[in-house]
Amino acid sequence: MPTDGGATMPTPDVSLRDGATAHRVLHLHERVLGKNEQQAALNRKLFHKKGFRVINVLSAPGSGKTALLERTLTDLRGELRGAVIVGDLATDNDAKRLQRSGAPIVQITTGTVCHLESAMIARACEQLDLDAIDLLFIENVGNLVCPASFDLGEGLRVVLASVTEGEDKPLKYPTLFKTADIVLLTKIELADVAGFERATAHRNVREIATRAEILEVSARTGQGLEAWYHLLRGMVHAHA
Repeated sequence: MPTDGGATMPTPDVSLRDGATAHRVLHLHERVLGKNEQQAALNRKLFHKKGFRVINVLSAPGSGKTALLERTLTDLRGELRGAVIVGDLATDNDAKRLQRSGAPIVQITTGTVCHLESAMIARACEQLDLDAIDLLFIENVGNLVCPASFDLGEGLRVVLASVTEGEDKPLKYPTLFKTADIVLLTKIELADVAGFERATAHRNVREIATRAEILEVSARTGQGLEAWYHLLRGMVHAHA
């Protein structure tokens, strides 16, 4: 898998039994993560200097990231100055959709890379007026595995899980949920139709994401969004 830093992280050859291949893969993985963390620290320093908050939005495909961000940017337009960096393997469909909100949008097409990296974010920020932003959302590639390990310099991690995905996502993908500051249970208007057990979902999230705040939201009906907006306003005001 090619990475933004030019290094390559090969797929382990499970047919080899001497452990040599696994050792090489681990070494390359650590090198890539180390370089990513260095750039993430530079990103974080820049964001702090410019005085805006950065939110890394992560989830599986189809959980409603784009719908949530579109509704958020539209509802808070004129109150909070938002911008979005969008990561997708292919197409700029989500970026075009978000542009309807009137907010600045930058597209990153990753090709075969299943996550965003801090160097990608640094280059994307060069296309934004960073002095005209209160909140920068990073809509990460739809994936519950790869993005968990890559710090982008964000100040907050928001993980989405839709009711149509079931209640056990945190248990199946604990690495990502452990890093969450906020967990949003999305498409909550479909909970009864999908047979979604709220209590079970909350218990599973709390078991893994022990420090995360849990909100139930619907970008379609607006349910729970005021609580989400309250958190965003609080972050901006506290940072200021």
